[in-house]
Amino acid sequence: MSDELKLQELGAGDGLPVDYGLEGEEKAASDLAPVFDVPVSISAVLGRAQMSVAQLLQLSSGSVLELDRKVGEAIDIYVNNRLVARGEVVIVDERLGVTMTEIIKDGDTAA
Repeated sequence: MSDELKLQELGAGDGLPVDYGLEGEEKAASDLAPVFDVPVSISAVLGRAQMSVAQLLQLSSGSVLELDRKVGEAIDIYVNNRLVARGEVVIVDERLGVTMTEIIKDGDTAA
């Protein structure tokens, strides 16, 4: 008998069995109805800057704050302080908006 553990190889398209407790039922938006009214906080971050308190105190009206992003680079979209997407700034009826261009999956948060 060998002391080695062997892992079963999965081929392309093979998935792990997942039981969501919905045997024979199709998932629908109505399944999420209990959470429709839960408030979430959404932030669209154009960029970040780091400075000392002394530099912060020197800022005044009209000061320019240089961010860590370049023009045309995607912005980060956070939901409840968790990165969920990236997008582009757009103008909608004279207001700023964000078009999502990429959805971030769990573990894929490296910038």
